[in-house]
Order: sequence, then C-alpha cells, then structure tokens
Amino acid sequence: MSTQSKKRSVVAQGLFYAEVNNLFTEMLGEDGYSGVEIRKTPARTEIIIRATRTQNVLGEKGRRIRELTSLVKQRFGLKNVELYAERVQNRALCATAQAESLRFKLLGGLAVRRACYGVLRYVMEHGAKGCEIIITGKLRAQRAKAMKFKDGYMIKSGYAATHYVDKATRHLKMKQGVLGIKVSIMMPFDRTGKAGVSLAQPDVITVHEPKDEVDPAAAAAAPKPAFQPQAAPVDTQTPQ
Repeated sequence: MSTQSKKRSVVAQGLFYAEVNNLFTEMLGEDGYSGVEIRKTPARTEIIIRATRTQNVLGEKGRRIRELTSLVKQRFGLKNVELYAERVQNRALCATAQAESLRFKLLGGLAVRRACYGVLRYVMEHGAKGCEIIITGKLRAQRAKAMKFKDGYMIKSGYAATHYVDKATRHLKMKQGVLGIKVSIMMPFDRTGKAGVSLAQPDVITVHEPKDEVDPAAAAAAPKPAFQPQAAPVDTQTPQ
C-alpha cells in the first residue's frame, strides 16, 4: 500500500480548500459569506462557514445547512462531514464581507462613487486603520479604466502586511462588461486578537512622556528626617 507524499498531501488540501471556498462563495454570497475553515480529524472533517447572517446559512430548522452537508458529501466523496456556521464578530473589518456588500450595491444600480465611498466610510468608522477599494472595468464610457478610493494608513510590503492587511477580490457581470472589485483593509492592533491583530508592528514605536526630573543639588540640600528607633515588640502571651 503506497502512502501519499507530503507534497501531494499539501497540494490536495489546498485544492480541497479552494473548491469548497469557491462553492460557498457562489451559493452563500447574498448571506454575507466571509470565508471557511477546514479542520480534519481522524474521525471526521469539520467545515466552519463564517458569515454575517448565520441564520440564513442555517435555514429554517437547519434545513439549508443539511442540504449543504449532503452536497459537499456527494461532490467530494466524503463520508463523515459536519458543517457549522460561525458569525463574523466585526464585519466592517472583513474584506470579503465588504467586497460582497459592494458587489450587490453595484448590481442594484447604485453609482460607483457613492457605493465605494459608503463602504469606505463604514469601514473607517468601525476601527480600521486604513482602507483601499479599486474598481476596474467599463465604469461609464466604453473605455475601461480603474478607480481607486482610499483612506487612512495602509502598508503594502513587508512581513507585517501579510498579517495586518485583509484582502478580497470579486468580479461582477454588468451589462457593459465585467467589473473587478478589490478591497484591502488595514486591521488595528489588539493584544487579545479579537478586535484586530495581536502581532505588533516592528516599526511602530511608542514614545512615552518623560518623568519629572529631580535636581540633585536640591535633593542633597533637603533636610532628611531624623532616625527614630523602634521599640522591641513586647510578648503579651501568658505562660501556660
């Protein structure tokens, strides 16, 4: 019996994740789908779906989550699979949720500038350090172009960019052609890791206020308190 090599195993896991993510993106885009996490154990495979509207993912009495479970089993040939729905804590800091929101705004006929500035303002008001939105395609005229909307602080390179910047890309088919949406959100720093990134940026330095300096000459001239010897403690216990 030949065992699968480490390289092939890693590639197979990446392909499985990409196919599951693509499937849920198409089916759960309207419900605020924000990503998926796959946990494999010897007994079963757990798939955690992150979304802003978990009730729509679960469906009435859990009907929709059971349909998704059976679909994943049939499509990927898995036996023991469990699907869970997890609510996104702060959807303003989730680039995937904001890209889907912007996509449905543009599909609804909202103007590009108004939709982008609305998403930009919403993200910045909820604690993000920076945000950048790029829309490409035939926006108004027949000539394709790109429009960039940005606000705040955004890092583009370095090790911290992989941890602090959350990115998402979406495409939407309009009457005049295909538009591309790219959303980048700069996360804030949070030691707990709940409302931001727990990893501190190496180039961010905090300068504390200096303490009040004491003049050495004035400290030496100040009178010192007289030494007062303390009396020895008296034993008040009675002999038995």
